Amino acid sequence: MNLSFWEYKTWLSDIDFAIIGSGIVGLNCALSLRKKYPKSKVVVFERGILPSGASTKNAGFACYGSISEILDDLNNHSEGEVIQLVKYRVEGLQLLRNTLGDKQLDYKEYGGYELFTNEDFELYESCKSKINYINKLLFSIFKADVFSEKENKFGFKNIQEKLLFSKFEGQIDTGKMMHGLLKKASEENILILNASEITEISDNENGVTLQINSSFDVLTKKAIIATNGFAKQFLDEDVLPARAQVLVTKPIENLKFKGTFHLDKGYYYFRNIGNRVLFGGGRNLDFKTEETTEMELTELVQNQLEHLLKTVILPNNKFEIDKRWSGIMGIGKQKKPIVKALSNNVFCGVRLGGMGVAIGSSIGKQLSDIVY
Repeated sequence: MNLSFWEYKTWLSDIDFAIIGSGIVGLNCALSLRKKYPKSKVVVFERGILPSGASTKNAGFACYGSISEILDDLNNHSEGEVIQLVKYRVEGLQLLRNTLGDKQLDYKEYGGYELFTNEDFELYESCKSKINYINKLLFSIFKADVFSEKENKFGFKNIQEKLLFSKFEGQIDTGKMMHGLLKKASEENILILNASEITEISDNENGVTLQINSSFDVLTKKAIIATNGFAKQFLDEDVLPARAQVLVTKPIENLKFKGTFHLDKGYYYFRNIGNRVLFGGGRNLDFKTEETTEMELTELVQNQLEHLLKTVILPNNKFEIDKRWSGIMGIGKQKKPIVKALSNNVFCGVRLGGMGVAIGSSIGKQLSDIVY
């Protein structure tokens, strides 16, 4: 590829900070670096025409964890670690809201609910019995009880009698969020280059060489990896891709519910978008197949999503599917994100564990704080 003098001079020379990935983490990192280094040249490289992982494809849950998820975390983490995980999520959501404002996010705090299928009676009883325990555990964060029981007033079928309610959770418009972050970055003179996939990173001690689209190289003083589910190609860390498949219905007349909902230990999740239903999940049907960066759809998952819509979520409503898509998360054995220096000049902020909306802003800021 032959670049003109102007192209090279304006976009690709004298780069102080090159950020790989224009999602929530990457853009928040760029904005934080701009505040710290107002005269620096910050360039964000994005492999797609839009942010390609999960930032523009997520369900828009402003959540910090259902009660079954928090209890599951306690099987693998200490109480202190779980409190810290939830605290990170709450603080990250507040930072996102402060950065963009609730109007730009179209933030609505309808609360979050967890449903339990007829087959999940033991899990349901266990979660109900632990409500007081979890409320006490999280009281230092919320200064109030978080979880309670609610009647099923939404017409859901084939589930346990009560829903478990989390009153502080909300929902956002994912597209408006990312549009707001991109606009803010542009206003701060942060350059964003789309269709620019970084295929190789080499730290040369005095700087970093980035190969773009396997065709040409550029130099930067510091490189920051914010590609989450796509990060495995660049680093040897405990982070793997996890595909999430989603669908959204056409508008449904007299839709009975508003809020965010979790089902089957959080492996399924749905919400209203106005009078539509967004429904995603099903990765647990075939973990190995969904451990991929390919943004495809599978009949296995899509058929199960439609089945649950018909039998559990919308048993009394006719509905049509409007759109289907998939996004790529970054997960690992631990929930704690990886924010670290990989060398003197290369840094990463990855493994958001499906909580990108909640913690992406704070991970971006943390990344900017460790870049030196």
